[in-house]
Amino acid sequence: MPTHTGLFGRLGLGTHRFRWAVLAATALFAVFAGVWGSGVFSDVSESGFEDPGSESARATRVLEEELGHDGADVVAVYRSDELKVDNPTFAAAVQRVADDMPEDTVADFDTYLEEGLSETERGMLVSEDMHAVYIPVTLSGQTHADRLQQYEEVADHLSSSNLEVHLGGPIAVEHELSEAAERDVVRAEIITMPILLVLLVLIFGGLVAGMVPLAVGGLAILGSLTLLRVLTHVTDVSVFAINVSTILGLGLAIDYGLFMVNRFREELGRGRGLAAAVGRTVDTAGRTVAFSGVTVGIAFAGLLFFPQPILKSIGWGGIAVVLFDLLAALVFLPALMSVVGHRIDRLRLPLPLPRRTVTGTVHENAGFWWRLARTVMRGPAVSLVAVGGVLLVFSSGLSSTELGSTDQRYLPSDAGSRIATEALAEDFPAGGLGRLDVAVLGDPADEALEEYAERLGDLPGASLARVERTGDGVAHVMVAYQGASDSPEVARLVSDVRGEPVPEGARESLVGGVAAMQQDNVAAIVDAAPMTVGFIAAATLALLFLAFGSVVLPVKAVLMGALSLGASLGVVVWGFQEGGFAGLLGFDAVGTIDPTYLVLITIVAFGLAMDYELFLLSRVREEYLRTGDNIRSVAAGLQHTGQIITSAAILLMVVLLAMGTSDLLFLKIIGIGLAIAVLVDATLVRAVMVPATMRLLGGANWWLPRPLRWLHDRIGISEGGDADEVPEAAREAGEGRRVRAGV
Repeated sequence: MPTHTGLFGRLGLGTHRFRWAVLAATALFAVFAGVWGSGVFSDVSESGFEDPGSESARATRVLEEELGHDGADVVAVYRSDELKVDNPTFAAAVQRVADDMPEDTVADFDTYLEEGLSETERGMLVSEDMHAVYIPVTLSGQTHADRLQQYEEVADHLSSSNLEVHLGGPIAVEHELSEAAERDVVRAEIITMPILLVLLVLIFGGLVAGMVPLAVGGLAILGSLTLLRVLTHVTDVSVFAINVSTILGLGLAIDYGLFMVNRFREELGRGRGLAAAVGRTVDTAGRTVAFSGVTVGIAFAGLLFFPQPILKSIGWGGIAVVLFDLLAALVFLPALMSVVGHRIDRLRLPLPLPRRTVTGTVHENAGFWWRLARTVMRGPAVSLVAVGGVLLVFSSGLSSTELGSTDQRYLPSDAGSRIATEALAEDFPAGGLGRLDVAVLGDPADEALEEYAERLGDLPGASLARVERTGDGVAHVMVAYQGASDSPEVARLVSDVRGEPVPEGARESLVGGVAAMQQDNVAAIVDAAPMTVGFIAAATLALLFLAFGSVVLPVKAVLMGALSLGASLGVVVWGFQEGGFAGLLGFDAVGTIDPTYLVLITIVAFGLAMDYELFLLSRVREEYLRTGDNIRSVAAGLQHTGQIITSAAILLMVVLLAMGTSDLLFLKIIGIGLAIAVLVDATLVRAVMVPATMRLLGGANWWLPRPLRWLHDRIGISEGGDADEVPEAAREAGEGRRVRAGV
């Protein structure tokens, strides 16, 4: 029996020796996580899309700190198809709501029944058909988070009417988005679990083997929630971070479980004892799983360079989730396999399936993946040009990208807050006006301030402008506009307002509001992108160098990953922004796409692409070191890993597609977008472009400058495979070829 003196080998043998203690500790943790970790949803933030250091954020802070919070947080729309607003019954219903308005949570509100309103002011609160009114409500909370917490109490009161009621406004939309996201992710996990079990049983051909990776996935969900709740005591964690991180954590955990169980069954099939099989599994597949997890963690770490709290929290959440996935795969799973042992093949399916669909002896001169690789490598240039051309065509969709913001349009058409918010624009003369909030700092004279407001009101796209409030050293000027906050016309208005000279006596003006925040958000993403790309590229290149012992393959992998990502994002823009998927997935195309989701898809998809690259090329390198034959090594590596990677991709796509079934457009974009990226990478890239490029590069694949060779010889991370069983003569021949190739 070979010894396992490396870190991972010792870890495998240690978990085997203390398997019952590990499983007992895991059971206790699972109970704790189920009770305490599941409470994370009460500790998270529902916002976080705004850059806190932007001009728009500064404008909001200055106005709220100096003049207090202003503006409608919630808008309650009351409608009756039978009664008009001047009917006493209609009026009495609205008056009851106004009379009992909770004073502790509501700072201000207006109704069309108030005495002293002018006809114009009263008419603004009444619909054109006279069958609906709206009440704008300002909440009393000091911060945005406080007002979100107050919303449920206020919503219950505003909805307590026998009239048809819909609640809209920024707080209502944000609350409904987060509530629906939490509900849909839980539903997606419930849906996917039985589907994943069926697929795993089919992949492994047996119930026991199929349930083991699923146990890792279930534990990963509990651990993810626990780690995320711990993070809430250190930093703000967005509810959307939980949505994305837990669903990806489930998919990755099952993928890692698949690779580990596959290798374990392979080692048992070679006649190893139980302890040796567990040790060997962790020493080989476990080592690759560990560094594959690091690649995904590196990608998530790239999100930390963005200033938006939602992206930062997803970054921290992703790192925490990947860390727990690795602990589950490298500690819990080996202990579980040690207890299950040879019973891993029990309860086989009574179906005419292969004895092992992803394990067992691989016939390197036969099999679909071997034949595919040899076919591709017979005409590598043609294969590369054909697939590269397809990816470039898909990438062309990026040229039509129009960046926008998340608002009520990302909710389903029957969502109450979307109905109310859109009713303001469609049914009320002035209810649908957007607003820019300009904070004028300094002490301008009243006449200068009024003249400044007049200039802003005359700008193209401005409906009106007026001085709303003044205080000591700060004044609030409101500029109203019509149309979507992310439309080109409104974007030009924001730029024009910012470019307008400040009034005499003022030192600075800060422009805030939703439209200004959108521009600042895009600018922040663009500014952070170079640093993010540089960090991820450098860290990934270093990691792949350690994995492959080459300086050529890491560069090829990063460039190929970038091309694959461009194609996936092009399809996402066409499908969601342009509405190509609207009929199939049942949503209304917005005409823009929030850059937050493009960043998220890019980061996570790149990490997954490098994850699969590591699994495939580690096995190719193992074969090359054994044989020294580049063509044979590529074909054998794909034959050994092609079905496993495909199975892992299918399992992950099931999880992502379940997320894509959400009624929320942003979850559709993330889930379907990542599923497309996984599909493109696991098929066109991994099965065609990798063999083609490696055939064209030949021996240059493994070129490594002599000064770097000693480093890789000491800390390289490739799987050893069956090196301990390779005959000495073959190993010497392989080493000779390795030296001649510069490896």
